[in-house]
Amino acid sequence: MTAPRKPAAFRIEPETEAPPQPQRNRAAEEQPARRPRAARADVAVVIPSEVDVFEEPDIEAAVPPPATAPRKRSLFSRLFFSALSVLVSLAVGLWADQLIRDLFARAEWLGWLAAGMAAIALLSLLVILIREFLAIARLAEVEKMQKRALDAVARDDPKAARALVDELSAFVAAKPETAAGRRSLAELRGEIIDGANLVRLAETEILSPLDTRAKVMILEAAKRVSLITAVSPRALVDIAYVVFEAGRLIRRLSELYGGRPGTLGFFRLARGVLAHLAVTGSIAVGDSFVQQIVGHGLAAKLSAKLGEGVVNGMMTARIGIAAMETARPLPFISVKRPGLGDFLSALTSFAARKSGQDDR
Repeated sequence: MTAPRKPAAFRIEPETEAPPQPQRNRAAEEQPARRPRAARADVAVVIPSEVDVFEEPDIEAAVPPPATAPRKRSLFSRLFFSALSVLVSLAVGLWADQLIRDLFARAEWLGWLAAGMAAIALLSLLVILIREFLAIARLAEVEKMQKRALDAVARDDPKAARALVDELSAFVAAKPETAAGRRSLAELRGEIIDGANLVRLAETEILSPLDTRAKVMILEAAKRVSLITAVSPRALVDIAYVVFEAGRLIRRLSELYGGRPGTLGFFRLARGVLAHLAVTGSIAVGDSFVQQIVGHGLAAKLSAKLGEGVVNGMMTARIGIAAMETARPLPFISVKRPGLGDFLSALTSFAARKSGQDDR
C-alpha cells in the first residue's frame, strides 16, 4: 500500500481570452466527402472532344465579339499588284492606240468613231471608279461610327455623342422611315445630358424602323431559300441559290442602312460579313441545330427535303443577321440583337404549311 498524500496548495493562473476563430460550416464538416461514383459497366459515358457553341443556352442572346479587322497586306504585295495594274493599263492603252491607228489607216470615219468610243469608255470608267471609291468610303464611315458609338457610351462623353448623332442623322437622311425619329430626337436633344443615353435614344428612335424592315427582308430571304432548296433536285443548285440569295440579301441590307455599296464595296462588305461569322462561330450548322428544329414538333410534319430547306433557310438567316450587324451604323446597345429564335418559329410554320399543302 502506498503512503497517503499530504495536503498541498496549488496556484491557478487566470485564463486568457483566445482570439475569435472564424466560424466554420459545421454542416460541411459533419458531411463526409463524397467519393466519385464509378461508371457502370453497362452505361456508355460520352465525353465530347470539344465544346459545341450551339449547345450553349444563351448563345443567341449573348453579345458577339466584334469582328477583327482584316490584316493589311505587306509592302511587297502592294507593290506587286500596283506594278501589275500599271502594266495591264499600259497594255490596254497600247492596244487601243494601235486599233485606232489601224482604223484611221483604213478609213478616217472609222478612226474617229473608235476615238469617240474610247473617250466615252474612258469617261465611263472614271465615273465608275469615283462611285466605287465613294461607296467604299461610305462603308468605312459605317465602321468608324460603330467604333465611335462604343467609345462614346463607354466614356459617357456628351460632346462625342452629339457629334455622332448629327453624323448618323445626316447618314440616314435619305431614308423616309427615319424622319419621325430624327424629328423627335432633335426636339429632345437639349434635354439629354448624358452621352450614353443620347446614343441609346438615337439608336432606338432612328434605327428601330430600319431594324424592323431588315428583319422582314431576312425572313423573306430565308423563306425563299427554304422553298427553292426543298424542291430543287440537285445539291449544286441548292448551293448556288443560297450563295445568290445571301449576296442579294447583303446588298439589300447595306442599301437599307444607307451604305449603297458598289461592286468593290460589295466584296468588302461580304468579306466583313464572313469575318463576323467566323469570329462569332455562327457559320457552322450542326446536328444540334437540326435537333432544335425537330424539338419544335416538326419531325412528323416535315419531309426530309423540307427539313433540309429549313436548315438552309436558317443558314441564310444567320448570314442576314451578320450582314445586319455589319451594315448597321450603330452597334446593338439598347436594342436587342436579333437571334435565330426570331426567325425559327416563322420559318418552321411556313415549312409546315407548305408541307400540308403538298400532302393535299
